[in-house]
Amino acid sequence: MDIASETLLHLYRTMLEIRIFEQRVAREFRTGEIPGFVHMYVGEEAVAVGVCAHLDDDDYVTSTHRGHGHCIAKGCDLDRMMAEIYGRQDGLCKGRGGSMHIADFSRGMLGANAIVGGGIALATGAGLAASVRGSRQVAVAFFGDGAANQGVLHESLNLAAIWKLPVIYVCENNGFAESTPASYSTSVVDVASRAPGYGIPGVVADGADVLGVYTAARTAVDRARAGEGPTLLEVKTYRFMGHFEGDPERYRDDEERTALRDRDAIAALQAHLISAGHATADVLAVVREEIEAAVSAAVEFARASPFPDPADLEQFVYPEQPAREEVA
Repeated sequence: MDIASETLLHLYRTMLEIRIFEQRVAREFRTGEIPGFVHMYVGEEAVAVGVCAHLDDDDYVTSTHRGHGHCIAKGCDLDRMMAEIYGRQDGLCKGRGGSMHIADFSRGMLGANAIVGGGIALATGAGLAASVRGSRQVAVAFFGDGAANQGVLHESLNLAAIWKLPVIYVCENNGFAESTPASYSTSVVDVASRAPGYGIPGVVADGADVLGVYTAARTAVDRARAGEGPTLLEVKTYRFMGHFEGDPERYRDDEERTALRDRDAIAALQAHLISAGHATADVLAVVREEIEAAVSAAVEFARASPFPDPADLEQFVYPEQPAREEVA
């Protein structure tokens, strides 16, 4: 597939934006300024970017506890994302969600989710709503290999297949459900091989190759928009960091870790851009500088934002009700 230079540069910039944002979050988390836990997306950038490159602003995404990359790929504001991770009032969720519960309905981001597989049914419902409206919107459910064994996935695949819902189920198979190897907990080598049981396509892509993910995702999104139903897209990927920031990672082999880190999708695309004449090293260096400045500005924005007022604890828990008229 021929991919335009502008698209290639967009893929590169967005992946690098996720990488730099995540590395900065990890660094700031170690200072103690960020509450709770953070789960870094470093190494998996090609999945979110390759898929979300085909989505419009009003398309839907549901995410996981490792959701910063999905938010950035869907176009969420860096300043307000960082403020949310810091638990501040100017965050996307007014500081009430934090890292694992970021949502931005204005960008179709229906939320990160700390529940394993928690976003799968939500994306299915969004796809059903789009189908009923005839809006040609699509929904994407991102989930990990651990969630691939949750019953909600199989119920959702069955329902989406029956009703030909415009949903793409994206399994980010990084080989470990926290610290449990996929080979131990999953009965098949490829999660995508389960798709024929529901009469839908099952596709495997390489998470070290953003162009491969981009190509596979385009077919799935086009199919969904055309009313032809869902696709189960499995991307074999690898998280460069632990399950959570501070994870000692005793469950991973050092040689395997080194070998897989050498297959970095960002480095591969950078080499392709330069060798194919789409960009020069100097141009890409400027891109990095711009992103680093934007991320630093986001950190300062978050630090300057106030904490939510404890007196407003119950605000936003329930929708506001219109005032009741007094009856004479």
